[in-house]
Amino acid sequence: MWLLDVAVVQRFGINEYESGYISGFNSIDKQQHSKDSVFFRDGVRRIDFVLSYVDDKDSERKQERRKVYEANLEKVGLELETEDKSESEDGKTYFVKIHAPWEVLATYADVLKIKVPFKANDIPENNDIPMNWLSTPFRLPEHVMHPEPDYFTAPFNKSKSDFFLIDDKDTFFPPSTRNRIVYYILSRCSYFKDECGDKKGIKRLLNNGTYTAAFPLHDSRYWKRSRDANCESERYSLYKYWARFLCFFKEQPLNLIRKYYGEKIGIYFAWLGFYTEMLLFAAVVGTICFIYGFLTYDDNQWSKEICSEEVGGSIVMCPLCDLKCGYWKLNTTCNSSWQSHLFDNVATVFFAIFMGIWVTLFLEFWKRRQARLEYEWDLVDFEEEQQQLQLRPEYETKCTNRKLNRITQEMEPYLPITNKCARTCLSGATVLFWISLIIACIIGVIAYRLAVYAAFASIMKDSPTNKLQVVGPYITPQLATSVTASCINFVIIMILNLMYERVAVWITDMEIPKTHLEYENKLTVKMFLFQFVNYYSSCFYVAFFKGKFVGYPGKYAYMFGEWSKLRNEECDPGGCLIELTTQLVIVMTGKQVWGNIQEALVPWMMNWWGSRKARNHPESLYSRWEQDHDLQGFGQLGLFYEYLEMVIQFGFITLFVASFPLAPLLALINNVIEVRVDAWKLTTQFRRPVAAKAHSIGAWEEILSGIAILSVVTNAFIVAFTSDMIPRLVYMYAYHSEGEMSMKGYINNSLSVFNISEIPQTSRPEEGENPAWFNASITTCRCVYRHPPSHTLFIHCTVSSHVVFVVKFFVAWMIPDVPSDVRARVKRERYLVQEYLHNYEVEKLKIQLSQNGNNECTCTPMIYPSLPKHEVLSECL
Repeated sequence: MWLLDVAVVQRFGINEYESGYISGFNSIDKQQHSKDSVFFRDGVRRIDFVLSYVDDKDSERKQERRKVYEANLEKVGLELETEDKSESEDGKTYFVKIHAPWEVLATYADVLKIKVPFKANDIPENNDIPMNWLSTPFRLPEHVMHPEPDYFTAPFNKSKSDFFLIDDKDTFFPPSTRNRIVYYILSRCSYFKDECGDKKGIKRLLNNGTYTAAFPLHDSRYWKRSRDANCESERYSLYKYWARFLCFFKEQPLNLIRKYYGEKIGIYFAWLGFYTEMLLFAAVVGTICFIYGFLTYDDNQWSKEICSEEVGGSIVMCPLCDLKCGYWKLNTTCNSSWQSHLFDNVATVFFAIFMGIWVTLFLEFWKRRQARLEYEWDLVDFEEEQQQLQLRPEYETKCTNRKLNRITQEMEPYLPITNKCARTCLSGATVLFWISLIIACIIGVIAYRLAVYAAFASIMKDSPTNKLQVVGPYITPQLATSVTASCINFVIIMILNLMYERVAVWITDMEIPKTHLEYENKLTVKMFLFQFVNYYSSCFYVAFFKGKFVGYPGKYAYMFGEWSKLRNEECDPGGCLIELTTQLVIVMTGKQVWGNIQEALVPWMMNWWGSRKARNHPESLYSRWEQDHDLQGFGQLGLFYEYLEMVIQFGFITLFVASFPLAPLLALINNVIEVRVDAWKLTTQFRRPVAAKAHSIGAWEEILSGIAILSVVTNAFIVAFTSDMIPRLVYMYAYHSEGEMSMKGYINNSLSVFNISEIPQTSRPEEGENPAWFNASITTCRCVYRHPPSHTLFIHCTVSSHVVFVVKFFVAWMIPDVPSDVRARVKRERYLVQEYLHNYEVEKLKIQLSQNGNNECTCTPMIYPSLPKHEVLSECL
């Protein structure tokens, strides 16, 4: 049975309540009353938040907590309405619906300095874009792209409410702002009689099971509009114009996303969309470089020499491993040398330089885009507000010490420096331990590569796959070792990720960051350092270590010394670049495919299973709060993992792009899907997140800048040390035959000769391992000599990286971070705020003087009236 809402009686009076509410309660049948609504039973007061709970074994203690907590919420001014468990689908879940009346909203909008409109924007928009008609197919309807008019805004002041454009108090604050205010109260309200204790906040109540969920409501079902004309049905619009995959070529309705989900989620999708747009240019250039390699396939002189019987067929190569590997002819690597040319050619150098400039343009243009969003979304002065007002409830409750703030002259909580240092040291030690664990796993994978290569070489010598006409020549011991090692490495990466995520959250909570912004930045740094080592270490090994410390016949280098019998790997004569490409493709694409499947499939299956019973009932009985309760919680760190996924991808396409020009194309395809997958799951599979503000992408911006600088160095080293392009160019210009510029003789010139008789017995092939064509008349073997004089390599690295650095910093200096029109708008808005406030005070003073008959004024216009009827949460919170 429905419970009587005492708050309505207190607010509206018993007569009005009886006439409009109790009569409805007695006359409206459950089967006829639709519960798919975002309003209280009176159809007037909007549901701003919902709490759910169930009775269990520990119900008495939890019931006492709920009683005190809900009483304190009502004391603050919130209005509650409870749905009995008999009304729920499972028959055991209670739902507490929360409404924030105008007095509460106005009070906390003043406390949080929420910006609201006071004047229509009078600066004309510059929409004269050349050939604007070309973008018509990609546009969305105007009411979707701009759901609200453009206004000048100022921080809300309750004492000057008539200064702002308030047409209707019920709709003045949008639902996202309302749920943000309510969550601010919920996070700081006590559930213990001692209000200044640490028993505060909805987060602790969720952790100890007092409540099972706390969430704001979606405004409608995603596939159809709400029947209630007072409901905006913005969720339906988002699904129709944004979350469906068929809209992949359309622009994103960023203003509607911001209005519905808040600025923090809005700025993520703005960044992801901008990143995807910029990837288009990198993908086009990378594809052109790949096509160049394909078109110059037949001009590859060194591959022709490797494949020819006269050169490659007559060159006997030294064994690649001890005992189990026999002598082999160079022309067996014919296919890998052709494959290597697709990625290792002159265009590789050009593309590496291009990406160094592209990443700078991407970051600089994003700063401009971000500055425009900061202005349009009223986030210009947000960082200062965040530091001053948005203290984390956990910080306020755990920091029992107080000290005087020199600026505000008020007592505020603080963490003693000794306590803070101890926590930071423990956190840093934990991160270093886990990074060491990753390095140990990578060493294990390298040891696996060294151990199984000999086994693959022995097994595949007479393997049936060698007789296959299509794929047989491509299945080599090198390929088998590389692919299996990459797959094992990928599995290790995913397992360590799952384990470390919990550890990172735990140690960040232990540090007790002061603000939400500080919390996210600390967690971001910890997670990225771990992920950086986890995902990129194997690529760094292949790019810069494999094949560089192998020694030579008679004195090979071993990983753990000669006793280990694990001889360091050599690169294929076609080069290590093709193996780096293989490693990059497996890890990068594997992560992206797995990530998209995990993001889309897991929440869908859990929601499908959780709502299987409710789907059999009429829509009118499946209440809005139960529908959302059956969805997955987005979580405080839901957006964090989305950023992390994209930044890791950004590292793949910048740090190692010289080895795989098609990486930006794969990233572009993934991101087109990623935008719609993220939109779909957020709109259809998750509860509505609590709206939060963010003026930028936070610490990720500094991380992207760091990756951009590091990418210049890594790509210069890849071109110099991993690619064979520099040795080839050196040969062509310095050692070519007189009168012609060709690569003839390069293969013979790049291989050193070694006397077989000088190879130690412990390194010689066992009996039966050598091929049938090998006999005693063969007295020498060749080994790969990759390195031109060292000064040439370092000169190339130094010159190329410094040239790119100079261009990068010049481009960054040339492009201003804030567009000139945005700077002008910010100045005008600040000017108007001062002017209108001055005029407002003058008019207010004139009215008061006229009312007092020119007597002495009894008011002080610039002094704020005393705060509200409802009690604001005490300072100890």
